[in-house]
Amino acid sequence: MATPIPNASDSPASGNHISAGGKTTLVLLLVFAVFFLLAGVTNINDALVAKFKAMFQLSNFEANLVQFAFFMSYALFSIPSGMLLRKIGFIRGFILGFLIIAAASLLFIPAANSGVYLNFLGALFLIGGGITLLQVAMNPLVTTLGPPETSHSRLTFAQMFNSLGAFLIVSFGARYILGEKSDVDPTTLSAPALEAFRVSEASVITDVYIAVAVAMIAIAAFFFLFRNVMDKTEAEKVKVEGTWSLLVNDKRLQFGALCIFLYVGAEVTIGSNLVTYLGQERVMNLSHESAAALLGYYWGGALVGRFVGAFLLRIFKPGKVLMTFAATAIALIAISSFSSGSISGWTLTLVGLFNSIMFPTIFSLATEGMKSDKAAQASGILATAIVGGAILPAVYGLVADITSLTAALLVPVTCYVIIASYGLYAERQRQKAG
Repeated sequence: MATPIPNASDSPASGNHISAGGKTTLVLLLVFAVFFLLAGVTNINDALVAKFKAMFQLSNFEANLVQFAFFMSYALFSIPSGMLLRKIGFIRGFILGFLIIAAASLLFIPAANSGVYLNFLGALFLIGGGITLLQVAMNPLVTTLGPPETSHSRLTFAQMFNSLGAFLIVSFGARYILGEKSDVDPTTLSAPALEAFRVSEASVITDVYIAVAVAMIAIAAFFFLFRNVMDKTEAEKVKVEGTWSLLVNDKRLQFGALCIFLYVGAEVTIGSNLVTYLGQERVMNLSHESAAALLGYYWGGALVGRFVGAFLLRIFKPGKVLMTFAATAIALIAISSFSSGSISGWTLTLVGLFNSIMFPTIFSLATEGMKSDKAAQASGILATAIVGGAILPAVYGLVADITSLTAALLVPVTCYVIIASYGLYAERQRQKAG
């Protein structure tokens, strides 16, 4: 998925910002590069689902545990990451996050040598933890590196790099990881031959994650060298007290958190299973390598959609735009389910275009009109709801094992129906308030 950015606060607790300068600009550019890389590292998991499914002869449910392991980190580490940043500060927090990702990426080496699926899932869980720590720090850092009045434009620019990273890294990385499907039938191999086959297949995955580790270590070193640029910044104090009360008493926030859960889950579900879906004879019968190209287009659609959506949201009411985009996603999935060939494949791929505005629109509708302290708490609630990316792909896989990949599309369809209803609900609430 195009990685959502938890923590919606617009400025650090200290209220300080750093004036633009040569070093500050350089660090800001590096932060944009980090957005690019983290989006790629997050969304390359889609290729791993298909790769591991073939390597380990997994069911659809078992293959989708890739996303369960990764996205569960958002639920477990979002609030602790905020507390940790308050204690150790941005610079140490960033360096620690990069080093966690680097160390976890290097765990792919022993995982590949062991040929054990669970070891890969453990490495992905730790990578998710490191990314969660970095994501929690990203927004306040971007707003700090420059004047407050231009903070929104910097965040928007950062989101563009996020989407671009998802598109480019998935487009090329997925092709490299998946390659051409092996002619070997693992079910016919003896135990030693099967182990050798899995080690061989895992070598390309290891190459990718060694590159990730090297990149993360280099970026950590760069942040350490320019640590003085962020000397005066402080991480926000995480307020846990009152958060549960806010969630219980605010129906609009409850509905919004549910929709974030469903949106992330639906988007990740389709992306994770798109390669397998396109490989069906009924659909396009594509090889893994060819299907990887359409997976790139799925995430590229989100990049295009954000530009188009930003324009539409200036003209039309956000609730109506959200409802329209969700309804279009439902229509595309329906067409894909009841058609075949290229039409079936491309319509499901196009859903990515209409996912584009859902996260920021749901987020803004859920927190609209809140005071700054409540908005920060609501942000933490909504960030935790990203755990939908862990739960719903597994649900889809389970349904697909019982029925079929096509019938299981009812899972994301249900998600989009509820999201569309939220658009209608939020618009009515805005009319009542207005």
